[in-house]
Amino acid sequence: MLMQAELGRPFSAHVIVLGNEKGGSGKSTTAMHVAVALLQAGQRVATIDLDSRQKSFSHYIENRREWAARTGIKLEIPVHYCVARGSGMRLDEIEAQEFAAFAQAVSSVEQSHDFVVIDTPGNDSYMMRLAHSMADTLITPLNDSFVDFDVLGTIDPISFEVAGVSHYAEMVREARRQRRLVDGGLTDWVVVRNRLSTLGSRNRRLVGEGVDALAKQLGFRTVDGFAERVVYREFFPRGLTALDDLNEDTLGLRPNSSHVTARDEVKVLIDALRLPIDERGKRRAAARAEWIAATGKPLDTYDLLAD
Repeated sequence: MLMQAELGRPFSAHVIVLGNEKGGSGKSTTAMHVAVALLQAGQRVATIDLDSRQKSFSHYIENRREWAARTGIKLEIPVHYCVARGSGMRLDEIEAQEFAAFAQAVSSVEQSHDFVVIDTPGNDSYMMRLAHSMADTLITPLNDSFVDFDVLGTIDPISFEVAGVSHYAEMVREARRQRRLVDGGLTDWVVVRNRLSTLGSRNRRLVGEGVDALAKQLGFRTVDGFAERVVYREFFPRGLTALDDLNEDTLGLRPNSSHVTARDEVKVLIDALRLPIDERGKRRAAARAEWIAATGKPLDTYDLLAD
């Protein structure tokens, strides 16, 4: 608890945490799109992967870096850290190792970056709870089904009304309480409904009603996220996002209407998150775009244009 209190002090960087105890909800995909959106807005972004086993977020960024190098295409890439798994016979030793690595990553970027985006593993752990207690913005991607809803609440099988609060929601409630105790900070919890059906359905309505009921009880906001689109899965091997300049050179194929629709979805999501993007960053992005257009080649570093 002492370590948690120490790391829970106020940060100059805005901390965005992607969390959900169920795998396959789209945490890493959402984290990558949020990070790229912020970079394109001229923000200084660092990313941290706490899922030391799966490393989906780290692999996504590695793929992006390798594709940019192979093609010579300019792609925004954040400063990235992956916290290694601890080793040892005792749990407290393992947690101490992981905490030290996490604290080092945070201290390296908290004063020099505007945002830190943290992707967490899909299981309850010390590091996951610690990250949640640090969040300024907590994003919980949730697939549009009662199977995924189960991490937030339980449903009466007859009336389909919310019958109780589930394990993950209880953990978030405690993490938010700890944050308030440590520094008085408030966490903006946003549940992002992914893989929404493109057609109206009874399931979508019932899940939506359950989410809305829990939102009032637990104090989170709900926004629509990503539909079930093949393009999101196709982006991963090359580290691309719907926000990139998607042409035949970047994609390796001609973009279609799904790419355009995906980009619109992401832009709507980013706006709905209400992240504190500062005006200096926007000026950096505008100046950088103007320079690139004038010279016909990308800058080696945007720091030349920093305020």
